[in-house]
Amino acid sequence: MVLANSSLVTEFILMGLTDQPLLQMPLFFLFLVMYTVTTLGNLGLIILVILNPHLHTPMYFFLFNLSFIDLCYSSVITPKMLMNFILSRNAISYEGCMTQLYFFCFFAISEWYVLTSMAYDRYVAICNPLLYNSAMSPKVCSSLMLASYLMAFCDATIHTGCVLRLTFCDANTINHFFCDLTPLLQLSCTSTHVNEVEIFIVAGKDIILPSLVIFVSYGFILSSIFKIRSTEGRSKAFSTCSSHIIAVSLFIGSSTFMYLKPSSAGTMDGGKISSVIYTIVLPMMNPLIYSLRNKDVKVALIKTLIRRKF
Repeated sequence: MVLANSSLVTEFILMGLTDQPLLQMPLFFLFLVMYTVTTLGNLGLIILVILNPHLHTPMYFFLFNLSFIDLCYSSVITPKMLMNFILSRNAISYEGCMTQLYFFCFFAISEWYVLTSMAYDRYVAICNPLLYNSAMSPKVCSSLMLASYLMAFCDATIHTGCVLRLTFCDANTINHFFCDLTPLLQLSCTSTHVNEVEIFIVAGKDIILPSLVIFVSYGFILSSIFKIRSTEGRSKAFSTCSSHIIAVSLFIGSSTFMYLKPSSAGTMDGGKISSVIYTIVLPMMNPLIYSLRNKDVKVALIKTLIRRKF
């Protein structure tokens, strides 16, 4: 992607999460620990899925891709954010800002569609178990992932392309800890009406359509679970879905607040909190949610550690 800079601004200044001096170092160490947990957790889950053949199933294929996306997603945002806490002036070039924006959009949108594919996988597994092998064949799973990445590529290109058409004159201080769409629009010295409409349509589609698919899938799943007579069977079915429900709820809530609220509603500080949830907290929580509540992952981890020991 060629970055065409028609602006007078050559670099941006990232304000960061807070300007309180006493909070800088505590927050630096807090987010450094979170990033370390995110990296080790997602990388560990990726390695486990690769090394253990019994995890080569559709569910873990999607979980593998989710961990890969979360690892990249967090790495696009967090290192630059950590610099905010230790540098007096955290600058990012125009080209660097547009590149960060593009990859942020790409991985965020990819995560939406991977979570949607995981919801469909759970729907088929619980509501149509006899058709599971054919409905979730390797070809189908690969097609779902390819479609997810293609959708992310197209929509990230649209978002970034619309920002590239803007002109930034004098104001170059971004009231955020990374180059996001909304704070960049606030700095433009040209009309942002087209961008606001584009964000509402494209981001709305990327949030509302996956949400509908997920909600409908879990509506059928819950209906099927309640028809199970045995308490053990209902408990097992709930346990396979609860992790995904937790992750999806956090992602839907925080991203909807950030991108689908009216531009006049709320403050940028509220947007920063939402952004922390879906860019830093959720990528850290996903491997913990899916591993600590998953017997197969625990068994795979024990077997892998034993093999490496002997």
